[in-house]
Amino acid sequence: MPQIEEAQPKYLQIAHHIRDQILRGDLRPGDEVPSERQLAADWKVSRPTAARSLEALSHQGLVEKRQGSGTYVRSLEVNRRARELYGRARQTGKIYTPGEYAVITSAGWLEAPDHVAEALGLVKDRRAVHRRRVTNNQDGPITLSTSWFAPDIGRRAPKLTDPERIQEGTLMYVERMTGRQGSYAEDRMCARGATDEEAADLRLEPGSAVLIVHHVVFDLQDRPLEFAEATYPPHRWAFEQGYPLT
Repeated sequence: MPQIEEAQPKYLQIAHHIRDQILRGDLRPGDEVPSERQLAADWKVSRPTAARSLEALSHQGLVEKRQGSGTYVRSLEVNRRARELYGRARQTGKIYTPGEYAVITSAGWLEAPDHVAEALGLVKDRRAVHRRRVTNNQDGPITLSTSWFAPDIGRRAPKLTDPERIQEGTLMYVERMTGRQGSYAEDRMCARGATDEEAADLRLEPGSAVLIVHHVVFDLQDRPLEFAEATYPPHRWAFEQGYPLT
């Protein structure tokens, strides 16, 4: 039987155990996750507790319930890269695959834009730490992204203001320095024309279509830990999902 750490509610321990299996690839898109009955028996908890763990996974966008069938791992192509990055960082201590590298174009304290302040819950102190980077491989830029962190995190994790790359990845570093662990993320995305700055960084023609992803990481207490805005060039993303026709 899996071990439950008493420091966290049991339903979260179960949810995190299944989440880690999804991040590692032990459970893949389309795979069925254990039922409420099976979780209750395996973990020696009540059915409502088991149900709450599956609800937490559904809220995190990792699974979907199919009426009369069961609960299955979702297939979401766009945020799969984020899950792969965090899973790889936790397993290997490195966030990029061989051949990929990031160039930090700016880092430090800035007045947070309105949408960033709202995402991080900033009210009085609108100053926040940002890290802007372009990730590349041999074929050129993969994505342009800017991560934002609240002032208390910026003070406890001083390397965030250093333009040198953080080998373990910013989220792993923030977790280590603050003691707060990322639990789940929410993504919002849209397509629009690239700004002149984005077009220059991504080597695109001005006004080229880009995909924008707003990515918020929450900790175990549902508090925002990181807000990131990523810009993907048109040839670097696609929606892929298989589904039955009957």
